Amino acid sequence: MTQRYALGLQYDGRDWLGWQSQPGGRTVQDSLEAALSRFADEPLRVVAAGRTDSGVHASAQVVHFDCGATRPAHAWVRGLNSLLPASIAARWVQPVDESFHARFGAISRTYHYVLYVDPIRSAHLARRAGWFYHPLDVAAMRAAASVLIGTHDFTAFRSAECQAASPVRTLHALEIEQRGRFVVLRLHADAFLHHMVRNIVGSLVSVGRGRQPVQWMAEVLQGRDRSLAAATFMPDGLYLTDVAYPERYGLPRVPGLVSAFPGLLGELI
Repeated sequence: MTQRYALGLQYDGRDWLGWQSQPGGRTVQDSLEAALSRFADEPLRVVAAGRTDSGVHASAQVVHFDCGATRPAHAWVRGLNSLLPASIAARWVQPVDESFHARFGAISRTYHYVLYVDPIRSAHLARRAGWFYHPLDVAAMRAAASVLIGTHDFTAFRSAECQAASPVRTLHALEIEQRGRFVVLRLHADAFLHHMVRNIVGSLVSVGRGRQPVQWMAEVLQGRDRSLAAATFMPDGLYLTDVAYPERYGLPRVPGLVSAFPGLLGELI
C-alpha cells in the first residue's frame, strides 16, 4: 500500500538545467528523484506544481509523490537534505490523500522577479538577479502593468513551445516596487504560460526604459501576437515564491525568501 506525500522544495536554479527531467540529468527533478529513491529504497517519481526553466529559482516549489515506505515527516526532510546537493533543500513533507495533485490541484501561483538596475553589473548578483543598465520609470511600468490584471488571452506573452491547451489566464496581481537599486515585480495568477512572466517583464522594462509608451502594453495584449511584445527577459531574477492549494490539505505556507533578498544583497554591493 502506498501513501501520497506533498513536499515543499527550495532550489538555486544557477546549477541546474531547469526543473524537468532530461536524458543527460542535471535537472532539479533528476536530483530530487535520485535522493528520494535512495532514501525510500524504491524507485520514485515526482510531479511538480510548475516546471521552472533553466536558471530559474524557487523558494516554494511543491511536488507530490507516492511511496510504500513509511517515515516520519521530519525524517523525510532530514534524510533528503543529507542526500541532496547544497543548492536544493526540502523544507517540509506532509502526507496527503490521493486527491492531492501538485500541478492540477494548485489554485494559484506567485512569482517574483528581482531586477538590479545599475550602469554596471554586480559580480555578487550574477545569475541571482536580473540586470538592466539604464534607469527605469517605475510609475510608467505600473501604469502599463495595470492593463494585464484580470482574465485575458495572453498569447502575446507565451512562448512558441508552450503546450498549454488555452492561452487564457487570470492575473490577480502585478505589483512593482522599487527598493534602492532593485525593482521587484510580484505576479500572482491562477497559472502561468511558458515564459509568460519573463515576456511580461521584458515588455515592462521596454516601457520603463522609454522605448515604448504606456498604452503600447494594451496594444500588445489585444494583438495576441508574440512578435508584438519585447524579447524574453533573462531568467536570472525569477523566483517561484508561492503555490496555494485548498485549505483542506493543511499544507505549510513557507514565506518566500525573496522578500528579504534585495535588502540583504544590497549590503554587499
